[in-house]
Amino acid sequence: MSYYRVGLRRLCRALIVVASGLFLAACEPRASDAGPPALTAMTLGIQDPRPVSEYLSAPEYANASPELGDRLLMLCASCHSFDPDRGHMLGPNLYGLFGRRAGSLEDFGYTRALSTAEFVWTPRALDAWLTYPSQFLPGNAMAFGGIKDPDDRNALIASLLRRTSAATENN
Repeated sequence: MSYYRVGLRRLCRALIVVASGLFLAACEPRASDAGPPALTAMTLGIQDPRPVSEYLSAPEYANASPELGDRLLMLCASCHSFDPDRGHMLGPNLYGLFGRRAGSLEDFGYTRALSTAEFVWTPRALDAWLTYPSQFLPGNAMAFGGIKDPDDRNALIASLLRRTSAATENN
């Protein structure tokens, strides 16, 4: 075997180890990275669901990058479906998410924390959830460390608003 092949194999192994480490580090950030959300399920308060078009016209979502949001949406797509005709995956189908009470889909097996939660999914609630899910609602089963950057969260929420709402299907 040539020295070139041995060196190439070592380089490939090293790259795999580094890439795996980076991937795992991105899955569950330390609490100091994402920090606690500004809101939790207990402190969220009364939610006032509005039409999707009203949410999408808010500056934080109207100015969000659709390309970035769609890329981030691929993170969600590994566990969730968005199509009204598709069933649940590891996580519940997110179609019709906004304006729906948390843990209310009867054909999905939510954790006790989600099935007894008393909040409605709005962009504000989802932003707090995406910041650090395990601190927003302790006892949920979503294995996701959160999204630190508010611009990333806004882009993702804007994409979810467009993708999961009947009012925007034909737009």
